[in-house]
Amino acid sequence: MKLIVGWRRVLTRAWSVRLMLLAALLSGAEVALPFLGDLFEPGRLALFSALATAGAFAARILVQKDMKDGT
Repeated sequence: MKLIVGWRRVLTRAWSVRLMLLAALLSGAEVALPFLGDLFEPGRLALFSALATAGAFAARILVQKDMKDGT
């Protein structure tokens, strides 16, 4: 396995990375849901996490205008 050229820039600017981080945060919040009481309906955070993951998948395969050839 080899890192792409400009991997630091990709980590800070790629929407796919941002959406994957959001999905991870929402998944963690879903685990903490029993401690939050009735703040969210059950399954709501899981739905948002699934949508963020789907968005990350789409962002990963689409060309982003500020990102060219991994740089």
